[in-house]
Amino acid sequence: MICLHPPMNAVHLFSMQIDFLGIQAFLAIVECGSFQLAATRLNLSQTAVSHRMRKLEETLGVRLIARTTREVSLTDAGRALLPRARNALQELDASCETVRKHGQNANNWLVLACLPTLASGVLVEVLRDCQARWPDASVRIFDSSVPEILELVESRTAAFGLSVMRPGLVGGELEAQRIGDEPFILLCPEVHPLARKPVVRWLELQGEALIRISMTSGNSVTIDESLDGLREQLRWRLEAQHTAMALEMVRAGLGLTVVPLLAAVPGPGIRAVPLEVPQVSRTLAVITRRDALFDARERFVKDSAVALIRSRIAAN
Repeated sequence: MICLHPPMNAVHLFSMQIDFLGIQAFLAIVECGSFQLAATRLNLSQTAVSHRMRKLEETLGVRLIARTTREVSLTDAGRALLPRARNALQELDASCETVRKHGQNANNWLVLACLPTLASGVLVEVLRDCQARWPDASVRIFDSSVPEILELVESRTAAFGLSVMRPGLVGGELEAQRIGDEPFILLCPEVHPLARKPVVRWLELQGEALIRISMTSGNSVTIDESLDGLREQLRWRLEAQHTAMALEMVRAGLGLTVVPLLAAVPGPGIRAVPLEVPQVSRTLAVITRRDALFDARERFVKDSAVALIRSRIAAN
C-alpha cells in the first residue's frame, strides 16, 4: 500500500508570522456570521475575538472584514484569503492526523519525504521496483516543502528526504548528501518557434508571456536570484500554484514556463528545451539524520532514487 501526502500549504500561509489564532478567529467570524457567535464557538470573549482579528489585519496590512451594527461582510482581501485559509487549516488537521496514525504504526511503514517536483518524476519508478521486491510493503510519501521535509526527517517521521541543498540548510541532527545539480528547462507549445531550437537563451524570452509557478516556491526564488537584473526584462504574466496547472496553460498556448528538469513531464503538445546564459540550476540532496540506521527497504529506495536522479541529470 502506498499513501501520498500533499504539501502542507499552511506553512506558506504562516511563513509571514501570521497568527494562527487570528486565522482561526477570521474563519469562525465568517462561518458564524458575527463576532458574538464566533466567540461562543471558540469559547472566548467577544473582546478576545476582536483582538485576534485586529492583530491579524494589522499583520497583513489590510482589512479583511467590514463590520457594521447589523452584520459583518468580507472585503476583497478577505474574500481572497478565505479559501486559502480554509484549505490551510484543513491540511494542518489532516497532517496532524497523519502524524498521529504514523506514530501508532511507525514500525510497519516505509516513510519518506520529497519535493513535489521529484515525486512523480522520480519516485514512481523507484517505488514500482520496491513493490516488486517487497509486495506487502506499506509506503507513505510526504511530497512537501523544504522546511517540512527537514521537520519530517528530524522528527524521525520520515527515514530520509529528497530536497534541495542550500547554505545553512542542515545542522545539528541532520546532514545532507549532495546528489547533483538539476538544471531548469523551458516548456513551450510544440508549435512555438522556440520549440524548434536545440537550446534557448534567457534573453530570447523577452517579450514572451511567461508562466511563473508560485511566487512563494523556492524554485521562483532560485530563478530570480540567478537572473539578477535580467529578470526585470521578462514578463511573468501568469502564475500557477502547481506544475501540473502550468503545463496545461502551456498546452493551451497561454504562455511558456520554466521548471526543474525532473519535474518536466511534457506530454502531447509541449516541447522541453534546455535554457542557458545563464544556466539556472538547483542542487539536490538527500537529507538524513546523522544517527540514521536504514533497513533494507529504506536503503534500497534511497540509493535507487539517488542513482536515478543522477542518471537523468547526466542524460540531459
